Formats: sequence, C-alpha cells, structure tokens
Amino acid sequence: MPAIQETHFNFPGQTGYYKGKVRDVYSFANHPGGPLLVMIASDRISAFDVVLPRPIPYKGQVLNQTAAHFLAATADIVPNWLIDVPDPNVSAGRACEPYPVEMVVRGYLAGHAWRTYRDGGRELCGVTLPDGLRESEQLPQPIITPTTKAHEGHDEDISREAIIDGGLVSEAEYVQLEQYALALFARGSQMARERGLILVDTKYEFGRIGDTIYLIDEVHTPDSSRYYYVDGYAERLASGEAQKQLSKEFVREWLIANNFQGKDGQTIPPMSDEWIDQISARYIELYETVTGQAFNSTGGGDANARVEAAIQAYLDKSVRTN
Repeated sequence: MPAIQETHFNFPGQTGYYKGKVRDVYSFANHPGGPLLVMIASDRISAFDVVLPRPIPYKGQVLNQTAAHFLAATADIVPNWLIDVPDPNVSAGRACEPYPVEMVVRGYLAGHAWRTYRDGGRELCGVTLPDGLRESEQLPQPIITPTTKAHEGHDEDISREAIIDGGLVSEAEYVQLEQYALALFARGSQMARERGLILVDTKYEFGRIGDTIYLIDEVHTPDSSRYYYVDGYAERLASGEAQKQLSKEFVREWLIANNFQGKDGQTIPPMSDEWIDQISARYIELYETVTGQAFNSTGGGDANARVEAAIQAYLDKSVRTN
C-alpha cells in the first residue's frame, strides 16, 4: 500500500517549508489571494511527541478528510483557515498567526488526565478535580486544560493564569478562545452522539489575521481526539472494564506495554507489517464511523507524485482566479 513518509517539493512562488510531526507545510506569503498555507497530511504517526519510524498507509488521508468534514460542520461557530482540499491528503488555506497554546477540552477522565489523577494529582492546568472519580467517568462539566505548543519535543501543561500573566495570550482573546473551544466541543459531542460515539477529549488550535480569530489545523480527528462507543459505556464504567475506544490511544497503549513513553533512553519497539495494517484499518474505521461516509482510498501509484501534481494544479488555478 502506498504511504507518504515525507515530501520535499519546490513550487513556484513558495516562500517557506516546515516539517511538523505529521504535516509538511508549504507557505506562499506573496500569493495573489493573500498569504497561503498548503498542508500535506503525511502518513507519519507520532505518539508521546515522538514520530514513529514507519508510516501508516491512508492515515494522512483519514486525518485530512476528517478535519475537512468537521471544519465545514463548525464554520458557523468560528471562522476557520480552510479554503480548499486539492487532494485527499492536502488542505490549502489562510496563513494565520498561530496562538502559542493548544486548547485541550476534556469531558471525561481519560488518557493523560486519568494517569495524573490515578497517581494522586487533583489539579490539572490549574483546574481542580473532585475526589472519587473513576477512569473514563464523565466530568461534572467539560474543562479546558491548555498546553504550550512545542515545535519539537513535548507540549507542556500550562494554566489559564500562566498564559495570561505570561503574556502568551491577552485575557480578552483567551476568554474568546475558551468560548470557541467549549462551543466546538459541544458541537463535536452532539455530532459524535449521532454516530453512536462519545467525544471524550480533543484539542483545538487557533490563529488570527488582524483582529479575526480563526480555527486552524485539524479538528475532531483521531490524532487530536479520543472517542468512546456509547453502546456498553455505562456497563463498562460500572464494572471497571476498559472502554472500547476509537482513537489513537491504542497505539500509545501498545507503546507503553512495550516500555516506551518517549523518555530518554527508551527505544521505540519494532512495528511489524501486521501491526501497521491493523493501525491503518483502525484509522479507516474511525473515519467511516465518525463521519458516516465510506472511505475511498487513493489507491496505488506514486502518492508523492500525485500530491505534487494536485498542489501545482491548485496553485495555477488560484493564481488565475485572484
């Protein structure tokens, strides 16, 4: 199966290139329609802020098309960066000035929050959690546990007060980011319920152009979100059984079971072909379950060549129409 490990294209008018954990980002600061970003969702997979050595076929397509689905479904809440999807792995949109924090919204006690709570922590990013909660239990109300945005290495938990006092985001803007994040989480939760799922937690990233705040990056994807199945949730919670998840958490759990959490001195365990295929199938399952749409794979052939041609065609067209 084809997979996009990385890209190193050079387009006419290109003014920048940035390789993130998962996305390759091409910038066009002088584009006639305004500063433009073209993001390629590669098939790289990261966990514990480390990029794993082998790509996952179709993962990038799942991320890109899931994000496009939810950006369209939430555009009435907050404007977003997306302009077009020239290829299943590619999104093109407005180049925004990103805020240096990620807004993590949690409706249930899971993942990092649960591990902190299990180990005795009762405060997360300045938010106090009550005693007596169980893993996967719904919180009294959704909470925001922001993190700093790291270009490399680990994102770090940070409190609302530290963000404002440190001048990372003004208080007025941060209040608006909180309102947007909670409204997006409510919409995402509603859409998940309609698909028989529970949106457990997710993260949102925002940027601005002038005085306008935009939702940027991905939304409600398996890389940025955790889902449980509604069916059987209450029974599993009552019995203390692990919840059936639709998220990337199963990859993290596999790494933990193989003694890897991204810490110094730890070695990434080898990923067999069978395990790669399982991860790919889980991503496709998530796309179809979350969006309610059939997954149409891009098929074989040279994926990098396909993507490069699609981007060039989009750039040519956008220059003609601006």
